[in-house]
Amino acid sequence: MSNQELIELGQKYLLNTYGRLPVAMVKGQGTHLYDADGNDYLDFVGGLAVNSLGHCHPDIVKAIEEQANRLLHCSNLYWIEPQIKLAKLLVDNSCLAQVFFGNSGSEANEGAIKLARKYASLKYGQERHEIITMKQSFHGRTLAALAATGQEKFHQDFQPLPQGFTYVPFGNLEALKEALGPKTCAVMVEPIQGEGGVNVPTMDFMQEVWKLCQEKDVLLILDEVQVGMGRTGTLFAYEQFGVEPDILTLAKALGGGVAIGAFLAKEQVTAAFKPGDHGSTFGGNPLATAAGLAAVNAILQDGFLEQVKEKGLYLQNQLEKLQTKYSFIKEVRGLGLIWGMELDRPGADVVSKCMEDGLLINCTNSTVLRLLPPLIVTKEEIDVAVAIMDKALSSV
Repeated sequence: MSNQELIELGQKYLLNTYGRLPVAMVKGQGTHLYDADGNDYLDFVGGLAVNSLGHCHPDIVKAIEEQANRLLHCSNLYWIEPQIKLAKLLVDNSCLAQVFFGNSGSEANEGAIKLARKYASLKYGQERHEIITMKQSFHGRTLAALAATGQEKFHQDFQPLPQGFTYVPFGNLEALKEALGPKTCAVMVEPIQGEGGVNVPTMDFMQEVWKLCQEKDVLLILDEVQVGMGRTGTLFAYEQFGVEPDILTLAKALGGGVAIGAFLAKEQVTAAFKPGDHGSTFGGNPLATAAGLAAVNAILQDGFLEQVKEKGLYLQNQLEKLQTKYSFIKEVRGLGLIWGMELDRPGADVVSKCMEDGLLINCTNSTVLRLLPPLIVTKEEIDVAVAIMDKALSSV
């Protein structure tokens, strides 16, 4: 079927919840996607940070094939081998002690919210249940994750949302200090705000937030759904800031393309959950965790993360050259291989023009061009992408 035929079917049978571009993708390989008409695109969206190892990475494909022939699902009533192995791998490479697996970032954040409230309730009583999050944050689209999201535009028409969330400006430590009170059980922060516009905090802010949480005996929840799993040049983004979360949430890149989510927590926090407090039918299923095991092992190969840092600096340099060329580029910001280019005008036309010339990027917060290339991208591919962006920017 052609692009147009697939689009017409999709418009008829799928809910209209996405502002989709007029193209239907049918194949992916490495850093490239191919549509139903055979057009080739260099993919700097990466499934919104999911395809961190590119499309159809051989290690992940092999793991999925082998697991599919062995066991697809059996329920968390039983111990699951790849789930246990993936949990051990994550714990061994983090500052956390135990893992719960779900299916998405929203589910991971919902679980983190429940765990923080249960921990605080047991220790201080049920009045200590409020969670402070950041303005411009994004934590998901299920109701509690939506309530945690500090963007009013996502709240409209879905009231009443779950209560108990307070929002402070990202990077404003004084506002956070003022918001902290006797009912606060946790502070929830994205180490880098992706959907909010690729907003990167200072190291001082992140370290002061951590210290403040320790002083007040308030849990620090870090949402690394988009920026974890090597995206910043370290396995976890918190390593970039010299802090340690009490609870950490993951999804997107964790499965290398297969749906999976997780939250990790320190031992004294995980002890709050007892059998029956939380669960997920499909969470941590054999197929997803086998894929996750292959993905994490690939990211942890010697030299891989150092290359991410190197390529990230190269991409930064090339984008900053564009900034010097075009006065309407207000700022280039990011870390590792997540970058945002803020314009003084809407960026949708740039996205469309890039796609016409074979490059996929996206625009978030209306004016921020977001780049999330696979971590396996080459410098040569970065040059191709920047040249296409240059052409698109010159046309606007």
